[in-house]
Amino acid sequence: MSAHPSPATQPTEPDAVAPPADCPICPRLAAFRNEWREREPGWHNAPVRSFLPREGAGSVRLLVVGLAPGVRGANRTGRPFTGDYAGDLLYSTLKRFGFAAGEFEARPDDSLRLVGAAITNAVRCVPPENKPTGQEINDCRRFLSPTIESLSSLRAIVTLGRIAHDSTLRALGAKLKDAPFSHGGTHEVGGFLVASSYHCSRYNTNTGRLTEAMFHDVFAKVAEHLKDRP
Repeated sequence: MSAHPSPATQPTEPDAVAPPADCPICPRLAAFRNEWREREPGWHNAPVRSFLPREGAGSVRLLVVGLAPGVRGANRTGRPFTGDYAGDLLYSTLKRFGFAAGEFEARPDDSLRLVGAAITNAVRCVPPENKPTGQEINDCRRFLSPTIESLSSLRAIVTLGRIAHDSTLRALGAKLKDAPFSHGGTHEVGGFLVASSYHCSRYNTNTGRLTEAMFHDVFAKVAEHLKDRP
């Protein structure tokens, strides 16, 4: 398997929106990325671009915003939520509600494809211990904001976890107090429905903080919202 899947197997955002492979903006993240390049030279080990449907950005009605690539997940494979447990629940849920098709096999050259949906992260590089700093989150918003702006048909955003939620609100120019994070919470922000969920991490599901039914409920609300909106 190639560490850098081709656009044919992984439709991604254009260079004008995405961070470069050697993005230097966050020194700590760049150093961690370089550390993993030395340890695992066959991995992706670069900022992870947004995952788009084959039909392109103009077909996206739902954007899912995660926290950051997992060190052995998207940092390894180059595709968001691919290679670690979080993708199992996310992609099965997207398929359940018609936002994905094909088979998810936790690798970027599987047959999975998105349908009217896109997936990105608030922070594009893997952070040590999965914990980006506030400055890193703020700095990486220069990529989240144009990602949202590039989706001309966007109607809804699902935010996975508080960091993704708060960074998305700031990207939309909204105040956090006007749309506070809560699992299953929904708010109209900047012309979009913003629905928040606990992150679909193994920790959250193993501890019972997030169940499959709870996660499905969030996407059921979004699917219902989009049903009558072209």
